[in-house]
Amino acid sequence: MNKLFQYISDFISLFFPQICASCDSNLMRNEKFLCTQCLVELPKTNFHLDAENIVAKNFWGRVHVQAATAHFYFNKGGHVQTLLHKLKYRDEQKIGEELGKIIGHDLKDTSYAFVDVIVSVPLHKSKLRKRGYNQSECIARGISEILGKPLDKKNLIRKAANTTQTKKHRYERWTNVDGIFAITDTIFFANKHVLLVDDVITTGATLEACVEALQQAENVKVSIAVAATA
Repeated sequence: MNKLFQYISDFISLFFPQICASCDSNLMRNEKFLCTQCLVELPKTNFHLDAENIVAKNFWGRVHVQAATAHFYFNKGGHVQTLLHKLKYRDEQKIGEELGKIIGHDLKDTSYAFVDVIVSVPLHKSKLRKRGYNQSECIARGISEILGKPLDKKNLIRKAANTTQTKKHRYERWTNVDGIFAITDTIFFANKHVLLVDDVITTGATLEACVEALQQAENVKVSIAVAATA
């Protein structure tokens, strides 16, 4: 039966081939999402193995987090930029989930696996309606599936539809997100260890604002896992 299924699958792939999400080459039988070459070439940081990595240091003296990591380097023209661009602008949500699974597998035997709940940096409801999905939530779904931890999508909210951070300088990034996040249920996060997930970190201003909101809950702990560092 398995051989029959494989024959059918191979026949279908002749007309509807599965392609690599990064380089668009046809995937081989045992490849999924990315071809082997692109998968090997993903520029992992291994920051999750170093408590004093540069992402974690970014929050020192600003907000207290248990741990912080970015999983890949975001290189211009590289695989990660291609994947995150497709995720954010081409509605390829599966890319976020698959990246989240890769991250989740690498976090499995670390302190990040001992969180109680996972949350993603939220979009304002107006932007969510326009885009139709939250790219950071897609990544968080993949991490949630692998770590076996619940994903909460309603208790951390963005109160204001601030302008994009992309072309802002460091100080403008902080003022742009100051006080725009809130939690709707402080009891839900009380005494929990939260894993906060985002797609890309630059200055960390958005994540810092989220942590400040989460810390309104009693005895909450926050760790941060980001897909890539710019």
